[in-house]
Amino acid sequence: MLMKILREWTEGKRILLLGFGREGRSVCKRLQQIGGYAALGIADQNPVNDAPEDAKLHIGDDYQAAMQEYDIVFKSPGIVLKEEYQPDKLECRVTSLTELFLTAYRDQCIGITGTKGKSTTSSLLYHVLKSAGMPAVLGGNIGIPTADLYEQIRPETVIVLEIGVHQLEYNHVSPHTAVFLNLYEEHLDHYGTFENYAYCKENIYRNQVKGDLLICGQPGLPAEGDCQAEVLRMALDDESADITLINDVLCYGSEYLELPETMPLTGEHNRYNCAVVFALATRLGVSPEEILHGIETFEPLPHRLSPIGTYDGIIWYDDSISTACETCIQALCSLPDTDSVLIGGMDRGISYEPLLNYLETSPVEHIILMSDSGRRIMEEAAGRPSSLRDRLYFAQDLESAVALAKGLTAPGKICLLSPAAASYNEYKNFEARGDHFQALAKG
Repeated sequence: MLMKILREWTEGKRILLLGFGREGRSVCKRLQQIGGYAALGIADQNPVNDAPEDAKLHIGDDYQAAMQEYDIVFKSPGIVLKEEYQPDKLECRVTSLTELFLTAYRDQCIGITGTKGKSTTSSLLYHVLKSAGMPAVLGGNIGIPTADLYEQIRPETVIVLEIGVHQLEYNHVSPHTAVFLNLYEEHLDHYGTFENYAYCKENIYRNQVKGDLLICGQPGLPAEGDCQAEVLRMALDDESADITLINDVLCYGSEYLELPETMPLTGEHNRYNCAVVFALATRLGVSPEEILHGIETFEPLPHRLSPIGTYDGIIWYDDSISTACETCIQALCSLPDTDSVLIGGMDRGISYEPLLNYLETSPVEHIILMSDSGRRIMEEAAGRPSSLRDRLYFAQDLESAVALAKGLTAPGKICLLSPAAASYNEYKNFEARGDHFQALAKG
């Protein structure tokens, strides 16, 4: 189905791949397989060394100007279109691999988004389905381009998609089943305002139709008239919600499942994610016993409240995925023995007031701030009580922060990296930051 629709879209057309990273290369591979296009272009700010021979290259700072030469533009996630190249100002059609894939397979898709928790929820759902013997695939923002799933998909296949905001930005097709976990300030360097960011996120359900399903954990959404699907509400510790977690019991309608006291996933927020998976898997016919087995055998994703080990008498935890105040707060709540926490990274302009409010009464003894956002947090804390300011330390970078933590953290206590900030000012991604933290912790 995907190849058929791609051929229909591109037959005789001039096609531009805007960005030639993982998704751009995936689309390029499929275009090369079907052929039929009139011209193929690749536009990227950085040099491209493995382009097809028939592709025209547009490389450099003004690479987006090439959009005006083509009929269809497949935009890669994360590329910020300049004001003059917004879709409503161009004659070309701006689309994406996500929109193509959902056009082909929306009825089989469970699309999961949210500022935080989408990777764990998507991976856990996929693992539960597979361990129960159901045909399923996992792709999307989790690092597996959806075009790479083509050969694995059959009519009975359940498609689990993690969908990030960059993939939703210009998307006009919503999955049959949509999950909107939560919404916090994030990516303001890209979207400018929280309202713009939220609007793009809401595309996960904006184009759903009657007969579709939306599971939503964000209060106030969807706005009236924005969604035609059936809506199930999820909320923590709320018996009135359709899906909830109460005292380690997963609740979905009249169905219940008690979680074990110890399980691989750490933290209340992850147990809450289990409630979403419980509801989705139950609707697909998976038994409670099979769901519990899947949860108990799931291997948590790296850099998400991950235990590293004990080194220099200190227990180290890596939560490099944390890029928002709320995730740092959740991490600290999940690990009450934290004696030192490392916070800071790229300054995206989000408000750190919720985190400062929490830290004022938090028992954590050593709050080590670092990099650009850490410097701003330190400045904003100047007017706070001395009971907070006396616990603040500043380090220029992660290496200095870890060295400081080794001298401050009490033996047998936890040192936690939970930056509440993106990593791009110093690292390629949060994975690279987490890997560096683990290496430093281990000495």
